[in-house]
Amino acid sequence: MPRPLGELEDAVMTRVWQWNRPVTVREVLEDLQAERTIAYTTVMTVMDNLHQKGWVRREQEGRAYRYAAVSTRAAYSAALMHEAWARSDNAAAALVDFFGMMSPEQTAALRDALRVVQPADVRTEPPER
Repeated sequence: MPRPLGELEDAVMTRVWQWNRPVTVREVLEDLQAERTIAYTTVMTVMDNLHQKGWVRREQEGRAYRYAAVSTRAAYSAALMHEAWARSDNAAAALVDFFGMMSPEQTAALRDALRVVQPADVRTEPPER
């Protein structure tokens, strides 16, 4: 199970996921500098840490590395949700509370996802009363 990303790790991974291509430290640095003051060595350290943790793979290109995501943000989010649910002492209650927090758009996305993973003959909505 992945540990939640720290704030700066998440900012870096967000760019790697959004760009969906191998990126350099310099590219990430320049984009981050639009939001905050940050040093090249800080971004380099974060990207090296993400590599050591298995979030990104890297290939050397000249004197620099290009980093690419190992998995998607969706897979990361799913793993975090699964871990949180697995830690609950009452899985059904946790799901009820979670579903209660969902927006109408999220509820519609959940229904769409259930149609993808469940056979057509399995109901995905509660029976009418």
